[in-house]
Amino acid sequence: MKTMDRLRVLVTDDEREMRRAVERALSGYTVQLQDVNGEVGFEVEQASSGEEALERIAQCRPDIHLLDHKMGGMSGLEVLQKLDQNESEMLTVMITAYASLETAVAATKRGAFDFIAKPFTPAELKETIRKASGHLLAQRRARQLAAEKRQLRFQFISVLAHELKAPLGAIEGYLTILKDPAMRGDEAQVATMVQRCLVRSQGMRKLIYDLLDLTRIESGLKKRQIAEVDAVEAARASIETLAPEVGERGIEVALHAEGSAVMRADASELEIILNNLVSNAVKYNRDGGRVDVTVGSVQDEVRIRVADTGIGMSEAEIEKLFREFVRIKNAKTKHILGSGLGLSTVKRLVEMYGGTVQVQSVPDEGSTFEVRLKKDAAQRSEDDDAQGAMRLAAGD
Repeated sequence: MKTMDRLRVLVTDDEREMRRAVERALSGYTVQLQDVNGEVGFEVEQASSGEEALERIAQCRPDIHLLDHKMGGMSGLEVLQKLDQNESEMLTVMITAYASLETAVAATKRGAFDFIAKPFTPAELKETIRKASGHLLAQRRARQLAAEKRQLRFQFISVLAHELKAPLGAIEGYLTILKDPAMRGDEAQVATMVQRCLVRSQGMRKLIYDLLDLTRIESGLKKRQIAEVDAVEAARASIETLAPEVGERGIEVALHAEGSAVMRADASELEIILNNLVSNAVKYNRDGGRVDVTVGSVQDEVRIRVADTGIGMSEAEIEKLFREFVRIKNAKTKHILGSGLGLSTVKRLVEMYGGTVQVQSVPDEGSTFEVRLKKDAAQRSEDDDAQGAMRLAAGD
């Protein structure tokens, strides 16, 4: 449902008919702005002098101030001088019968947003108000986004610090114990502590690598190398990477594919998707379990399905799955290390390929992840970027 935002407009002019003309022109006038889900209307208030305007502004600042330059008593420029425009969202538009460059420059230096010369038509007034409204709401949106960004950065750093604090504390504790010469004679204990330090450091390394993957993707700074990539071969490479762990735990991993599944993609992005899905299927599986990786080409899509016989998840756990730093924590997962970033990275990459990722899971039975990727989504994105650059170069 569309909403109607209303902006307060104060018109300050010592000519009563001018004030009334402005109020009539803006009565019922609305503008549609991109940053607002609906229309913007206006409520007009009047001040007959600079002194009265300052009193009204002190009580409740308007959004837009239409300010006459020449008035009896305090001039418009003097009013501007007394206002601290930097501490207010209010935009001032100077009205004057003396439309000289000097006046415009002086008004701008004192904080005026725009300049309109008397006599002006209702259409000219409305266009000036439309521009001021757009600028005002864009400023508000920018401030809102900046505040949200600061909050997100704070939350991100807080969570990151929390995730690193535990392994660092554990490593520090083990190293403190190993400083005791009496402990060094027990080779078995020393070996256990060193192994635990290595496991913790590997967890932190994984967190850092996942974090780098995520930030490169979101920042757009990673240069993509789009080429024809066979998703079947990429899946086979991911499975081979996990061969040592799979062998130790007796997990059977099978690749199901008929022929190839070629798509236009960045090979490293496809690798990140498959590595996360297959490694999770192994990591959260039971010893002696099974992982089935199915890759196929269906019309304009490449479909990847990874099913395991692991610990599974509840519906409530699935709902949280693709958020940053979210890991399923329960008695079955407390000894499994992870960053909580892998699947959120997968989701972002899948969306870059115009695709979807879905999960089905049954606790204690296993989980199935299905990813669908558009074969030419990456190429279309690259072509759009190239066309945009050409238009920019041509001055369009």
